[in-house]
Amino acid sequence: MPDVTVREIDEMDGIFGGVARRARAELGVSAWGMQVLTLPPNWDGYPNHNHGANAYDANQEEVYIPLEGSATLIADEAEFELRPGSMARVGPDQMRQILPGPQGIRFIALGGRPGAFEANTWTEIGADPPNPGE
Repeated sequence: MPDVTVREIDEMDGIFGGVARRARAELGVSAWGMQVLTLPPNWDGYPNHNHGANAYDANQEEVYIPLEGSATLIADEAEFELRPGSMARVGPDQMRQILPGPQGIRFIALGGRPGAFEANTWTEIGADPPNPGE
């Protein structure tokens, strides 16, 4: 039997009225945190927060991967556009807030603790690609 898990996002366990879907748990992922969030148009309920040492899920950097819609990521005084085809990384101590645009936004939030993952050298910028035949 293949070691593969497939789930429909809208059928995943939802919290906060379906705003967040427990994608990590639904897929059985154990190497990193992952949720799918669907924020309604122009919603201001996404908290300004960080994942620093005193946070409830401490010391996590996050990557946001927009699937549908758009939003503005606020970090300090800077604003960054989130839209499909882009990704954004935010460090653990950085305060951040996501403000969805007029169509709302659906995005994947990946999280992990720096240093817990060991990257293969071929994934570094400018490195030679892997040779699966060796």
